Formats: sequence, C-alpha cells, structure tokens
Amino acid sequence: MKKIIGALVLLLSFSTQAQEINWMTMNEALEAQKENPKKIFMDVYTDWCGPCKLLDKNTFSNKQVAQYVNKHFYPVKFNAEGTEEVTYKDFTYTNPKYKPGRKGRNSQHLFAHALKITAYPSMVFFDEKGEVISPVAGYHTPSQLEIYLKMIANDDYKNLKTSEAWASYQKNFKGEFKD
Repeated sequence: MKKIIGALVLLLSFSTQAQEINWMTMNEALEAQKENPKKIFMDVYTDWCGPCKLLDKNTFSNKQVAQYVNKHFYPVKFNAEGTEEVTYKDFTYTNPKYKPGRKGRNSQHLFAHALKITAYPSMVFFDEKGEVISPVAGYHTPSQLEIYLKMIANDDYKNLKTSEAWASYQKNFKGEFKD
C-alpha cells in the first residue's frame, strides 16, 4: 500500500512539474537562441503588481499555456524594477536608480524603458534573432492569451498589416485553451 501511495505522489509531482513554465533570464534566452533559434516570450512584471500575480496564478499555471509556451518559446521572466543585468544588442542594461529595501514601486529597469514598457503586466515577443515583434500589455486569461501565442509562434502576425486583417483574424480564430 505504501508503494502505491508513493507511486501516486511521484506521478502527481511529475504532472505538476509538467504544468510549469520553464522560466529563464533574458541573457539565458539570448544565449540559447545562438544554439537553437526560437522565439522569446517575456513576462515583464513588478513585485507590487496585483494583475501580474494573477497572471502567474491563473494564466501561467494553466497546463495548456505552460505546455505551449515551453514548446514554442524561450520563456523569460523579467522584473521591470529589478537589478538583473541584461546584455542586449551589445549594450548592458541595468537599474542604476534602484533603491534596495524600498517598499512598493521602485525605479524602472533601463531594459524595460528601452522596450517602452509603460504598463504591468506586459508580455513582449521577440523573434528568433532577438528582435522585438510586439508587446502585449495587461492581464490575459489563458483563452485570451492563446491568440497572441499562436499568432506569434506560427508567424501569422507577418500577414496582419491592417486593423481589418487583425479583426478578421480574431473573428476566425478557433481557440482551444480553457480558462
């Protein structure tokens, strides 16, 4: 009986792990692109942001989202008010005005500033060469995020040059993710 329970616990732990996004740093993702070109999906968050926490809890923990992101992207978690050094396009971005121990909002990281991030959460997509494709601001449920993930992963965004084309794409999109 103990062996059966132990096996069940082990299986449950594996299924839980399979539902997690394998987050990495931007530097790790850019390095990984050199070996195996793949798009980057970056979650830009702050510690004080309530919708960012909901995105983690409700969207990024969704099994379908996690599997899709892990398969098609290098997933990056980036604190827009953190101290991580990011080397992007031969420039090292830092947060020189960061104040340790400060409660609530802190200084914006220069990389977030360079990406023109003005709202949290924001998700930024990069192509296989590390070029910015597009940011997507705000909280999204799994079913709301699905259209962006698949549009970028499948390169459909390259054909959407007008608001009419985007409206048509949205209308005809058949989502599969459950909230």
